[in-house]
Amino acid sequence: MKTIDFSLEASYSNDSSYFMKDTLKTTATINIAHLGVVYRTQEALRDINCIIQPGRLTGIFGPNGAGKSTLMKAMLGLVPLNSGTVLYQGKPLMQQRSKVAYVPQRSQIDWTYPATVWDVVMMGRVKKTGWLRSFSAVSRQLTKNALERVGMIEYAERPIGQLSGGQQQRVFLARALVQQADIFCFDEPLVGIDQKTQAVIFEVFQELTAAGKIVLVVNHDLGESITHFDDLILLNCELIATGSRQQVLTEQNLHRAYSGKVMYYSDAA
Repeated sequence: MKTIDFSLEASYSNDSSYFMKDTLKTTATINIAHLGVVYRTQEALRDINCIIQPGRLTGIFGPNGAGKSTLMKAMLGLVPLNSGTVLYQGKPLMQQRSKVAYVPQRSQIDWTYPATVWDVVMMGRVKKTGWLRSFSAVSRQLTKNALERVGMIEYAERPIGQLSGGQQQRVFLARALVQQADIFCFDEPLVGIDQKTQAVIFEVFQELTAAGKIVLVVNHDLGESITHFDDLILLNCELIATGSRQQVLTEQNLHRAYSGKVMYYSDAA
């Protein structure tokens, strides 16, 4: 299986190894300060303060209703902030969406939409190409190579709704890759997928972090997959702990987050 090559788009040739651009291997962090979100009268998140580092796989964890997806959406401006700031390179992140590839939960996607696998991945090139403009040879090559990277090129002409959950997730991973972003945000990408897809996802995450990208993942599983994460943000409407996996996965932190005994993979910390 191919690995990601972060060569400049200007270096594009017929060699299929070139499918991503890295004009700048960012050393910038995402700085979240005093973030609060209120839904009507319900406080969803309260005074969240943390820093998300490039080059490290960061997971947002917590029980159901803890505000994990809300935090990611608030960072991207998809839900309004009641208070606080989210800055990237000193500017509001929500004003820099062109630098972000976001993959929502599968339950939020209309799988009946009449689009092929190829169409879905190619949609990731719209921002760079422009609306109603023809896709370039570079965009088509990037799409082909991204599908090859996630093992889905043979399904390119298949309607997206006819795929399994794991296959659909790999297609949306490919769509994120062709966006050539600095920041990758995935909301519950490990739900309802097979072991093969999980392995592909973590391989790609590792390649992205090795290239200095910010990779942020909402997850709820405290099983063995947690060992793939470098840093964790543990929530329960408020920030319980943030830092390395070893710093966060303490008995005290987990008790506070889950309000009692919780099972987790014992080797994770």
